[in-house]
Amino acid sequence: MSEIIIILLRTVIVFIIILTFFRFMGKKELGELSLLDIIVSLMIAELAVIAIEDPEVSMARGLAPIFLLIFIQMTLTTISLKNQKFRDLIEGRPIMIIEYGKMNQTNMRKQRYNLDDVLFQLREKGISDIREVDFAILERSGNLSIFTKDENTSLFTLPLIQDGVIQEEHLVIIKRTKEWLLSELAKKGYSQIKDIFYCSYMKGQFFIEEKDKKTINR
Repeated sequence: MSEIIIILLRTVIVFIIILTFFRFMGKKELGELSLLDIIVSLMIAELAVIAIEDPEVSMARGLAPIFLLIFIQMTLTTISLKNQKFRDLIEGRPIMIIEYGKMNQTNMRKQRYNLDDVLFQLREKGISDIREVDFAILERSGNLSIFTKDENTSLFTLPLIQDGVIQEEHLVIIKRTKEWLLSELAKKGYSQIKDIFYCSYMKGQFFIEEKDKKTINR
């Protein structure tokens, strides 16, 4: 009986720790979990079973690797929030799968993304013919963002700069170039792209937020 009580107590303790961890991760849908989140979650799940089922393993020894993983995850997440290049390295970045109505087979091969995957996601969005698609971007989550040829891309607000990094795939969608963006920003007094936290362009107007939280509409 005492062994059962110990296991139950260990279960409650591990449950509280893991619940707290997922609360710190923030509210994300399952499909929005990053690769880092998934790996850490799976490893914590395995370690939690050991910490609960084996009474011969002390709680300190059983929980130590769990706390280490939580520390690693929180540290890497904090760094990725402040640095998009690091975030791209850890989580990957959006990839153009369809460009100007033509599939980018090189990118598809790099992402291990086959034709069936593309057609399946097109059908999910109610698109029966690939010729209807102008652009399609494979997001970090694995979802496909689709822009059809009969849609006016000027009605979409796409980030052109995030965390000081130019989003060149979005410039392609709005049919603009990197040189055009740099020129327009220079006219507005922005010479250092790294100082811009967020920049978008819609209906001829820029929305710019600097890293010091100054928000500007021009």
